[in-house]
Amino acid sequence: QVQVVESGGGLVQAGGSLRLSCTASGTTSRIKTMGWYRQAPGKQRELVASVTSDSITNYADSVKGRFTISRDNAKNTVYLLMNSLKPEDTAIYYCNAVIGTFVPKVYWGQGTQVTVSS
Repeated sequence: QVQVVESGGGLVQAGGSLRLSCTASGTTSRIKTMGWYRQAPGKQRELVASVTSDSITNYADSVKGRFTISRDNAKNTVYLLMNSLKPEDTAIYYCNAVIGTFVPKVYWGQGTQVTVSS
């Protein structure tokens, strides 16, 4: 059974940094894309950043230049380095993994809270 597990959230002051990690386990199938999404109270879940198995990245405009996504394919792990954090970055951050070649399925983690104080 596929599991996606995030770690690394917490409380940080504005201007600080955090690194999130996410590992997908329980699969031998190809993981096409891994990504980070976030959901703030009262708002819809939004894409933060994603990375393909070929290391092609995509970022939300609001985090470009501040966040960096990277991936270790051997470990089925994706990282999100978040610098220059702002209070508006406060949200639950969810990791997802798109797994499988012919019929891809999307798996989600349970989320990790990131709180940025002003």
